[in-house]
Amino acid sequence: MSSSLSPAPLRAAHVRLSDVHLSFGRRPVLSGVDLAAACGDRVAIVGENGRGKTTLLRVLAGELAADRGEVHRAGSAGVADQRIPLGATDTVGALIDLELAAVRGALARLEAATVALSDGCPGADDVFAAALAEAEALDAWDADRRVEVSLAALNAVDDRDRPLGTLSVGQRHRVRLACLLGAGHAVLLLDEPTNHLDTAGLDHLTERLRAHPGVVVLVSHDRALLKDVATTVIDLDPSSDDRPRVYGGGYAAYVEARRAERARWESLHAEQIAERQRLAVDLSSAQNRLRDNWRPPKGTGRHVRATRAPGLVRAVHRRQEELAGHVVAVPPPPARFAMPELPGRRGANLLRAAGVTVTGRLARPVELALESGDRLVVTGPNGAGKSTLLAVLAGDLEPSTGTVTHSRAARIGRLGQESDLPGRRTATELYDEQLARAGTSGPGLGELGLLAGYDRRRPVAELSVGARRRLDLALMLARRPHVVLLDEPTNHLSATLVDELTAALGTTPAAVVIATHDRQLSRDTASWPRLAL
Repeated sequence: MSSSLSPAPLRAAHVRLSDVHLSFGRRPVLSGVDLAAACGDRVAIVGENGRGKTTLLRVLAGELAADRGEVHRAGSAGVADQRIPLGATDTVGALIDLELAAVRGALARLEAATVALSDGCPGADDVFAAALAEAEALDAWDADRRVEVSLAALNAVDDRDRPLGTLSVGQRHRVRLACLLGAGHAVLLLDEPTNHLDTAGLDHLTERLRAHPGVVVLVSHDRALLKDVATTVIDLDPSSDDRPRVYGGGYAAYVEARRAERARWESLHAEQIAERQRLAVDLSSAQNRLRDNWRPPKGTGRHVRATRAPGLVRAVHRRQEELAGHVVAVPPPPARFAMPELPGRRGANLLRAAGVTVTGRLARPVELALESGDRLVVTGPNGAGKSTLLAVLAGDLEPSTGTVTHSRAARIGRLGQESDLPGRRTATELYDEQLARAGTSGPGLGELGLLAGYDRRRPVAELSVGARRRLDLALMLARRPHVVLLDEPTNHLSATLVDELTAALGTTPAAVVIATHDRQLSRDTASWPRLAL
């Protein structure tokens, strides 16, 4: 394995992966990843949760070393992952300075080189030229202004003395994202950058990524962003030969090619299963014939039947060899999401909110009533109170004014944005416990198609963010709710699962309320009523 992460002018920025492999313990995470991207390329990493998308970003950032293969990156990198690198007592200004450390360092080196040049120090010309090239590559003089523009566009806090502990998770991530968009890095490595952004923020992010002159590599569940931005897609999901795929032509071309490839995969797998079954039938038939003729009864034809026995033995052996050699080489495609049957109560008022407000969080009084089969999309900018409203409707938060009434028999299920699951329990244990608590029978966790067997048996603390999100969804569905409340349901979920979930939500008998900024989900639910906050 070799790795090279080197500085370079922005115009020379590129990333290259060749046959990269990485395992955690005995579990392969990345297997045979190839990628080449240069200036102007915007690469989307897609795949189901737990397939190694974030891990691949960390390899590109130099935080993880590959077990085998070559990794090369030229140009400074700005990394936006799901972790904020500072603590609650640090300030917004400290976070800005940390994310602009490369800019600050470049300007400091240029200033020192300028002094050395004016003092006539030996070799100062070369040092000054290198320092100037570095500062120019980052456009360092304009970095703070660019950050201020992005802070405003992303509706992020710009008070540099404000402690991070006083900000919401979303506000902290927006500050960090604004810094990365303004820092002038040659390579941007972004993990779910659309989380916590409203419509204006999404538009700004899209514009900045499309205009970025270097290389962009992003992991995102936001299908609209991928359609608008990606020039190349690398798919880490299993394939018929268990190798990652790289698709050119943008996200739309990837979706079409992937759909066609999956259809071929399913067809080939079915053909191999059918052929193996046919061989098994032929083998059974040959064995029956051999049994009938191996010990022929006394009397007429005994000699004829006896002479046929060796041929039948050879036929049985040949069929056995064919069957042994005809192992199903093409693995089955990944499971699809299977929405459990949720209950409906036609004609009954399941939930009603009258004049609901929450001081400092939900200013506009909300009036709504839900019956089985009702659909509603809650919209509004960050801070308008969408998450607050869903918490109030679920009974998890008391309103300051107004009332919320539930039908006595109605079960309410809410999927929040943040997961708060006990870390030591396994996914299966939590799901089975939820089924027992709800007092309803239902499909097992494996039948939902949300978590692979490996993840179902692991402690929750060891699951990826996406896998925990899938588990949260499974636990909510295990309650068999009459009313489903979904707060940004596409966060951390793969595009494939989002498509399957969206289709299922459109047909379930339960009432469904979605709060989202996801532009594609908004388009897919365009026929649903809207509540604008």
